[in-house]
Amino acid sequence: MTLPSANPRIVESLYAEALALADDARERFGQLRQQQADQQARQDDEDLASVQARCEALRTTTRIMHCLAWLLNRRAWFAGELTEQQLRRHGRLIAHFPASDPAAVSEFSPAVQHVVHASERLYERIGRLDEAWQRWPGPSPEQAGASPTITRLRERLVQAMARAG
Repeated sequence: MTLPSANPRIVESLYAEALALADDARERFGQLRQQQADQQARQDDEDLASVQARCEALRTTTRIMHCLAWLLNRRAWFAGELTEQQLRRHGRLIAHFPASDPAAVSEFSPAVQHVVHASERLYERIGRLDEAWQRWPGPSPEQAGASPTITRLRERLVQAMARAG
């Protein structure tokens, strides 16, 4: 049984979107760093805009990496590489990730602003999926298809109880 709101197709689609966004962020913030490095060469002191740009670059790329980690965990679960218990224990998205500074973002080029806002939207979408996932009670052992070891142990327990009773 899988969640209707987080099926493998949706996870794969979001994963591809997050990877593309990560590449775009790397490229855009790289261009921004180069522009600032050129400006820095003309100035001796590091200015506030440069610090804000570095902070926002870190915030944006970290936001995207958290999305990718969440999506990779879901991909592993759908592929049977993680148990639901492992996923629930280690696969949560940080609920309150620091927001971007609107004043700082407004100073960036439209391309960089687009990346920042796209990362925020992606994080919000995945956040809604994560909330739904955490509320989902999960499949019963019968629905989940217990592991062969668990199945054998249950059978042995039933047989032992039958002999004893």
